[in-house]
Amino acid sequence: MPQANGLGELLKQLEAADGKSLPPVEKWSPDFCGDMDLVIKRDGHWYYQGTPIGRKRLVKLFSTVLKKEGDDYFLVTPVEKLGIKVEDAPFLVVRMEHMETEQGAVIVFEDNCDNKVLLTKDNPLWVELDAKTGEPSPYINIRSNLNALIHRNLFYELVAMAQEKTVTGDKHLGVVSAGEFFSLGKI
Repeated sequence: MPQANGLGELLKQLEAADGKSLPPVEKWSPDFCGDMDLVIKRDGHWYYQGTPIGRKRLVKLFSTVLKKEGDDYFLVTPVEKLGIKVEDAPFLVVRMEHMETEQGAVIVFEDNCDNKVLLTKDNPLWVELDAKTGEPSPYINIRSNLNALIHRNLFYELVAMAQEKTVTGDKHLGVVSAGEFFSLGKI
């Protein structure tokens, strides 16, 4: 496992890796201009008018102006607001790194738009179970109220490194990052 000196240093490295700050979409409140035929699929692929967007740079650009209001998603600029569809979560975690710091173990996730996030109480992980199938879907908060579905193979890696802990009388399997325990489910 890679070694980082401390949690604060790791957070600074992640912010610097971003290269530039994101547009202040939370401050923008333009008029709604209508819906755009853009869909973000559960598998993380973006489709415009039924055709996959093949240019990752374009997807990354769009992702920087993505905003969620209630249950609805929009691409926004200071003067426009276009509705889009998101099947599940707008991002998909595709990489994970487990590291040791002076403060203990941390897990860093990276999504399909190159956003990196440290698993902490501010960016928590949680698992939702499908009501019909019982299938687990793990998520992490990426920024603001935008979340990412964690790819199934990474979920299996999390389960492999998990430990048991009793939480409010129930045994849970979970992982520890930045001093916090994140449940993957009851056992």
